[in-house]
Amino acid sequence: MAADLELDVPKKPGSGRRFKQVPVRFLLPNLITLLALCSGITAIRLGIEGRYELAVGAVIISIVLDAVDGRLARFLKGTSRFGAELDSLADFVNFGVAPAILIYLWSLNDMRTMGWVVVLILAVCCALRLARFNVALDDADKPEWSTSFFSGAPAPAGAGLAMLPMYIGFLGIVNDGHIYSEFIAPYVVAVALLMVSRVPTYSGKTLRPRVPRDLVLPILGGGALAIVCLIAFPWHSLTFMALAYLALIPFSIRSYRRFKAKDLQAKDT
Repeated sequence: MAADLELDVPKKPGSGRRFKQVPVRFLLPNLITLLALCSGITAIRLGIEGRYELAVGAVIISIVLDAVDGRLARFLKGTSRFGAELDSLADFVNFGVAPAILIYLWSLNDMRTMGWVVVLILAVCCALRLARFNVALDDADKPEWSTSFFSGAPAPAGAGLAMLPMYIGFLGIVNDGHIYSEFIAPYVVAVALLMVSRVPTYSGKTLRPRVPRDLVLPILGGGALAIVCLIAFPWHSLTFMALAYLALIPFSIRSYRRFKAKDLQAKDT
């Protein structure tokens, strides 16, 4: 009875903890997300100042950090609803707004209103892509094999593909982006439509956490070589990766159809 009375006594405002402590593993992924957001916003500033190579580099840094924060959250078991919402908002700025503004300033502003419409399409399609992705996370009826594929190009890949003309321009092949704006505009629209399409593309989120022992050294060597090439020859490397991604799309479509056919066959039997 005394214990019951003690529980009924209201606590003083200064007594007890008012806020629960948050584990550090929840903070680290969100911190990386904020760093990616800062990099994306800085890319916009660099583009306005005409420093396009640094601006594109800042977007690429955002892409790398975006790949790191999600995997770090899963590794630390620090995923949260707050982190997912923050990541989605940062992705829209980094991969929808920043690339659109850079492409407009570098090339499409020569087309005036039509060029602005093109970059609006890119930004809007990125927003729709992210919204559809967030909704798809709650779909419990998806088959397990479908997690190996994205529906359409993911936002980071879409940003990287949209800036492909800029990579080529930095190589000296396209000296002035304004000259080729009539060709760049339909390409940017095509990338935007690819993001919101149902075209299946490979997802790297389902890679095996363990690799065979005999493949450790080749993988480490290949990864080191890729990093060195990206640092020493950034525009050559980014152009190659963008073209390689586009070349892989037919193979991802074929692989998706095979999985789907097997799934339908299993349901019929």
